[in-house]
Amino acid sequence: MASLKEVKNRISSVKSTRQITSAMKMVASAKLHKVQGRIENMLPYQRKLNEILTNFLRTDASFQSPYTEKRPVTRVAVVAFSSNSSLCGAFNSNVAKMLERTLEDYQSLGKENILIYPVGRKVEEAVRKMGYVSQGSFQVMADKPSYVEAYGLAEKLMREFVEKRIDHVELIYHHFKSMGSQVLFRENYLPIDLTQVVQEAEEGMPEDARSFNNDYIVEPSVGELIAELLPKVLSQKIFTVLLDSSTSEHAARMLAMQTATDNANELIQDLTKQYNKSRQQAITNELLDIIGGSLR
Repeated sequence: MASLKEVKNRISSVKSTRQITSAMKMVASAKLHKVQGRIENMLPYQRKLNEILTNFLRTDASFQSPYTEKRPVTRVAVVAFSSNSSLCGAFNSNVAKMLERTLEDYQSLGKENILIYPVGRKVEEAVRKMGYVSQGSFQVMADKPSYVEAYGLAEKLMREFVEKRIDHVELIYHHFKSMGSQVLFRENYLPIDLTQVVQEAEEGMPEDARSFNNDYIVEPSVGELIAELLPKVLSQKIFTVLLDSSTSEHAARMLAMQTATDNANELIQDLTKQYNKSRQQAITNELLDIIGGSLR
């Protein structure tokens, strides 16, 4: 059995750890509220953009866009979103596992035909361990989500796709569903699936807004306007995913730190009971020694 001093030192150590995890939980909570505010400010713009695009896609207008072209996949790009730091539960390991499964699906193409864009230090390290070369470092973007940098990444992916240097682009990221639930998604980014765009837009609309609104005067044509809107939708998608991943990270860290704090409280209670029992046993033994000595 551990001595009283050892148990007391362990209680002190666990209390110090509890202070750290509790402080980290509060920091994660503050960052979470900040990112949630950015998402709330962005949603009206995104909804209106999707609503306009959806209204035009429901028409019979014909249009051409290089971003909808489906072709045989000989070269693929994968964009994976993680965090720069740990202590957020299984958040980063789940991204790494999903990325590994995705790379296995495209293994027949060869490593030279699989381009990986890791957004976050943890997934960047995972890519290096898997033996792949990252197509740049995006750690700053993962730490501080920026529309300018997200637009730059989207523009690069769109340019590579249009110039046929890549044939398919996929995204791996966490979607913030609630404080206790972050869902890991693997989505196609390019070529853009217009049916999915319409479906997602309709899911975010109230019932009375799902009917077609044709109150638009379009110049030069609906088709050309749709072709112009698609790059904006694609750029907005990267920024939305970036904010989604960042929100999920802070929620996951907040939950992990709350769990760690609760475990520390339970451990302190158990150690305190152990300390009291040991102390009581020590006092009892001393009394027995005194009594035994007086009877001699």
